[in-house]
Amino acid sequence: QVQLVEFGGGLVQAGDSLRLSCVASGFTFGNDWMAWFRQAPGKEREFVASITKSGGWTHYVDSVKGRFTISRDDAKNTVYLQMNSLKPEDTAVYYCAADLSFDRIRRGTPDYWGQGTQVTVSS
Repeated sequence: QVQLVEFGGGLVQAGDSLRLSCVASGFTFGNDWMAWFRQAPGKEREFVASITKSGGWTHYVDSVKGRFTISRDDAKNTVYLQMNSLKPEDTAVYYCAADLSFDRIRRGTPDYWGQGTQVTVSS
């Protein structure tokens, strides 16, 4: 059974940092693209960042470029999202996602989702 479990959310102040972790099980982690999405109150879920199977290529939404970094540790079946210089507009539930296909990641329809972790940034 595929499971993606996120950790690391919380309440922080603007300018602070947080690192989210997502631990995967039930599939061959090294074969999948991994990604982070987020959903703010009253808004649709949006793509945040993705990383290739090898970890050699990453992609970010423009609003987080230069502030967020996605990485993966295949030995630990874990993907991370380091978030620096957080802003109130980063407040959202953050979801981890996995798929064999980058196209499904790109379209926001990956096969596997975590349950989400809340990130709240106060001004």
